[in-house]
Amino acid sequence: MRITVWVTEGTWPACVDAARDLIEDHSDTEVTLIHVREEPRSAPSSGVGSLFGRGTRKRHEEEFQQLSEEAAQTMLAEAKDRLGRDATVRLDTGFPERVVTEAAGEADYLIIGRDGDRSRLGPKSLGKHTRFVIDHAPCRVLLIWPGEAPGIGSIPPPPPDR
Repeated sequence: MRITVWVTEGTWPACVDAARDLIEDHSDTEVTLIHVREEPRSAPSSGVGSLFGRGTRKRHEEEFQQLSEEAAQTMLAEAKDRLGRDATVRLDTGFPERVVTEAAGEADYLIIGRDGDRSRLGPKSLGKHTRFVIDHAPCRVLLIWPGEAPGIGSIPPPPPDR
């Protein structure tokens, strides 16, 4: 069995725990932990770099990118430690929904966490990248609530009869 776990801020501990539970009886399972640093959608004329001031933008952007990569590597290392077994670790840069969907093509299961509104059940509990991956993943998807799932009472009432 091959499992890919999408490691993202705020959801990875629950996803790793789910992977650990899933592989409990399968010692031959291959696990891949993947994190994707988002590639800019278009070249911004302003943005994070403009906050650093004139003349220092490039240097600060490089420092920001370095810090971002170090944080991602730390998160992946913590995820691997939490898993408690050998795993392949991937740190990619690109469009997260595309990279993760492609990685899912090599897996039997993809484990991802709900990354949207966690206060109620429903479609808004998924971010746009997660929704894309769920809609396009070419394997089974295990969708995890990070933390306690909201009660069934959080579903809106049905529309009134006409």
